[in-house]
Amino acid sequence: MKAGDARLPRHVAIIMDGNGRWAKQRGLPRVAGHHEGVHSVREIVEVAGELGLSELTLYTFSSENWRRPALEVNALMQLLLTTIGREVDRLDRNQVRLDLIGDLKALPDAPRKALVKAMEQTADNTGLRLTLALNYGGRQEILQAVNRLLHEGVSQIDEDGFGRYLYTAGRPDPDLLIRTGGEMRVSNFLLWQIAYTELYVSEALWPDFRREHLLTALESYANRERRFGQTSEQVSR
Repeated sequence: MKAGDARLPRHVAIIMDGNGRWAKQRGLPRVAGHHEGVHSVREIVEVAGELGLSELTLYTFSSENWRRPALEVNALMQLLLTTIGREVDRLDRNQVRLDLIGDLKALPDAPRKALVKAMEQTADNTGLRLTLALNYGGRQEILQAVNRLLHEGVSQIDEDGFGRYLYTAGRPDPDLLIRTGGEMRVSNFLLWQIAYTELYVSEALWPDFRREHLLTALESYANRERRFGQTSEQVSR
């Protein structure tokens, strides 16, 4: 597929799965898989920008990931800090706008401050919006929205109104959700937003996921008919 192809999705979301398995297959510590996965992030962001996608959302650290061994969590936070510091100028040059969703208050000070600084540096960019889901959980997002509504005394609301209380307010829902690593689940990711999203599962582990794998997923998406509850005949009118 090429930039400007009308069949391209506007918004792609990715569950980046398989870092630990990639490391285990090579007799390496799990954190080695996370380090290698950074190379995949860099390439996929570059390809998404080249193709002219509007939105790319990456499931970077879930609210459940805090349950992992402390050594791995600490290594992930350090990797996040060093990666942002190393990559922000590249994002800026490529007109990528960095954004975040999730409960960021629980993040350690150093990576949180680095992320905020990177968002500020790229805020005026006009290309791809790269959103990192950090300390994010779909159920938690919905509950937070409901609690805000209760606090404000709202007794009735429609779907559009509810969407304005989510982390993703003002963004289009994903057209395509890709999960790497072959697992067939959505893992508490964007539960409200993916109601009509097309799903694609890649057998490639995230550290192996590169340009060709993304293009294959996009081709699969391009050859589908999105009906949103209608019949094929209605869509073709």
